[in-house]
Amino acid sequence: MNLAIDLGTSSVKIGCFENGKLTGGVQKPLFNELIDLAIDLSPDKIIISSVNQDAFDLKNKLNGEVMVLDHATPLPIQIKYGTPKTLGKDRLAAAVAANIQQPNTNTLVVDVGSCITYDFINEKNEYLGGSISPGIEMKLRAMNTFTAELPLVNPDFGVELIGDTTEKALQSGAIYGTIAEIEEIVRMYKDKFRHLRFVICGGGAEFVGLRLKTTVEIHPELVLLGLNGILEFNV
Repeated sequence: MNLAIDLGTSSVKIGCFENGKLTGGVQKPLFNELIDLAIDLSPDKIIISSVNQDAFDLKNKLNGEVMVLDHATPLPIQIKYGTPKTLGKDRLAAAVAANIQQPNTNTLVVDVGSCITYDFINEKNEYLGGSISPGIEMKLRAMNTFTAELPLVNPDFGVELIGDTTEKALQSGAIYGTIAEIEEIVRMYKDKFRHLRFVICGGGAEFVGLRLKTTVEIHPELVLLGLNGILEFNV
């Protein structure tokens, strides 16, 4: 059994894989529960991706064969990014997973999480880069932080387009503004690259994906799938 650990900006996710398939669902333990859980699962191999935690410190506390994803890790795609050391490991893993699913295809991966990330892999299996913008919760926090009177509100994914209170107006702007942003960026990629495949992942993938007008594949756990793919590629 392989264990993929994704230490994200705001949460921890782990996935168990047997023969390349995610089994038993995805668990979201607290960071301080992670070591005990990993030991209890007794995986054969482990891969760790981290954007804000000391992955090598965690590696030293785990048993068995443990790989930490970094800019020097061999990958099944070519990286054409100008600053590979600063490339987010979650972005990299999602791009790898999308390419493994359908290689030799122009593919745009959008991850709806703390930030909205856009990552493009071309038909030559080359990762070229993409863009990053604020996520839904970040938009809401920013409007509270940088204004004098706007309140801090939580996302309400059931909010109507026309907000009839300030709270609902903030929620509508953050949520439907994000949907409109994604629609337009996908359109620009389609103008630039014919036969574009579009994949959406992350915590907000299903909510956003189901509201887009364009054809999209929804894979919420794409990052974990990519981590396992990278682990298997190196084995």
